[in-house]
Amino acid sequence: MRSVPSSAGTRARVASVLVGLLVAALPAPAVAAARTTAPAAAEAAARHRPLPPHVVGDQTVPAYSYADAIRESVWVETRADSDGDGVRDRVAVDLVRPREAAVAGVRVPVIMDASPYYLCCGRGNEGERKTYDAAGVIAKVPLFYDNYFVPRGYAFAAVDLAGTARSTGCEDVGGPAEVGSAAAVIDWLNGRARAYDAAGRPVSAAWSSGRVGMIGKSWDGSVANGVAATGVSGLATIVPISAISSWYDYMRYQGTPVATDYPGYLHSDVNGRPEEACAQVLARLRADSADETGDYNGFWAQRDYRPAADRVRASVFLVHGLNDLNVTTNQFGRWWQELAEQGVPRKLWLHQTGHQDPFDVRRAEWVAALHRWFDYWLQGLRNGVMDEPRVDLETAPGTWTTQRDWPAPGTRDVRVALGAGDGVTGTLGGRGARPGQEQAYVDESLSEDTVVAAPNTATPGRLVFLSGALPTALRIAGSPSVRLRVRVDRPTTQLTARLVDYGTAERILLTGAGGVRTVDTESCWGASTDVDDACYRDTEEVTAVSDHAVLTRGWLDAAHHRSLRFTTPLRPDRWYTVTVPLNAYDAVVPAGHVLGLVLGQSDPEFTEAADRDATVRVDLGRSTLVLPVTSPAGLPAVDVAPPVVTAPTAPSAARTPRDTRQLP
Repeated sequence: MRSVPSSAGTRARVASVLVGLLVAALPAPAVAAARTTAPAAAEAAARHRPLPPHVVGDQTVPAYSYADAIRESVWVETRADSDGDGVRDRVAVDLVRPREAAVAGVRVPVIMDASPYYLCCGRGNEGERKTYDAAGVIAKVPLFYDNYFVPRGYAFAAVDLAGTARSTGCEDVGGPAEVGSAAAVIDWLNGRARAYDAAGRPVSAAWSSGRVGMIGKSWDGSVANGVAATGVSGLATIVPISAISSWYDYMRYQGTPVATDYPGYLHSDVNGRPEEACAQVLARLRADSADETGDYNGFWAQRDYRPAADRVRASVFLVHGLNDLNVTTNQFGRWWQELAEQGVPRKLWLHQTGHQDPFDVRRAEWVAALHRWFDYWLQGLRNGVMDEPRVDLETAPGTWTTQRDWPAPGTRDVRVALGAGDGVTGTLGGRGARPGQEQAYVDESLSEDTVVAAPNTATPGRLVFLSGALPTALRIAGSPSVRLRVRVDRPTTQLTARLVDYGTAERILLTGAGGVRTVDTESCWGASTDVDDACYRDTEEVTAVSDHAVLTRGWLDAAHHRSLRFTTPLRPDRWYTVTVPLNAYDAVVPAGHVLGLVLGQSDPEFTEAADRDATVRVDLGRSTLVLPVTSPAGLPAVDVAPPVVTAPTAPSAARTPRDTRQLP
């Protein structure tokens, strides 16, 4: 820990707030009781004490010096010995906190981002990494959280997960060691765990109020979900952005592997230890993840946070891109529903772009929303944030609205029949085909561009069904599914389904950086030092006019149609009823557009299915599309699919081949 600076300027700044701080102390409230809707203990205590300098009315303000903040690095001892060396793991925690509050003995809450990426890969749109001074103490922390919130009476903790960067132990990719290493830091901040400085001396967190808010995008946000699912005392809120709630569903789409050796790949990419130190952990990741079957087993159950939603005591502010092709939308959709069933206080932002941080989508509004959220849940300030609509939704590029919940109240499931149409292109809506009326298709491993283009043209490897032109706009909100009656001539095959909006509109351009580009200007969000500035290059959404767009996708390994825990090989002489769930979505298909359902098999852009070349027969009359719709009207009855023309994909707009093994 750095000593208090002796400069006259610093002494003056400390003195200017010291009097106020001596008569004001932030409470160290007990952890909020289960299912509370406000940090009542903090509010009650605050009403009986003078407000500290960083609180004005119902918000925190920048009252403390960021340049003079205490910067320290400590190592928190966890309960695990994940590398098997006979010593408990220690995770590195780099802290920035207001010096004036520390001098006055005022306790502050903590905003925490626990990540595997701080040294290996960087954080944020500009790929920032931690840097240290000559003594090994944190000098620069990625992202704006410390710059903005430390002057407002918060501490910020940047945690290296077990086995990454400067921590010991081994990274087990969403597992108990990873989640436990972050939870141990919350224990330390509440006096229940030990920590040490670089010299091995014990370090206390007596300066902490005990209230912690976790935040993070992608893998970082997934850790926040996992820690919340432990029910750890002291975690008041989490803000998971584009985050995973089930690692099985991230690496397996209903039994179909997204990529082979995915857990091993992720471990190796972020591992900060000598290779031999974690060789056994890596071997277990590869063996226990069951690539050979794709089954959901005990390994995946440890990394599935949804069943533990009843243990969540923190409030949850979820953010996700509706067109995220990395962490797909089923990750937020199912987690949101589980939290709703448990009555967890929650809020949701859904935007139109891909795997993006809202800081790079709607920057000023995001910082303001995050500020109010943390003020309410960590500082105990009654600012009305929980009295506002629960959901912020981007309905079109740059167009936002609010609604009471998600899906919107009044949403209902509508069953849509499949019809044979003209024999080339089927229909959606109306009475549909009679039972026993079949169509067949053979696996061709089509790219997405090919499988959805020119829907009235006979294309081997797919079946296409089109609605009539919509007489009124159709709002789809929730998780669609396709119930198919099929006969397959192989023990299994991958079944894929896509919902497509055929019609011209300006849409987010998702190629490249997922709908956002970085521009030349920059804006600043907080205070700066010479080595850690709060300024970031601005961003903007990228749009283009297109004649169709895939709304949502779904995949199923057909042999897992009964259970994800085991396979049921298909017999070629037998019909099976299978359900292909599609990812959660929210979209308005405008009047005049045509809704399409496209069925395929192996999907090389998104998965690594080993079972290919099957022939699938579909009993159209016993198959249905289930659409969650908010609009009062459904799809129009139609006997023949309308003509739909799609422009050929220009070479300059062609999709860059996706690496199925992405970093979350």
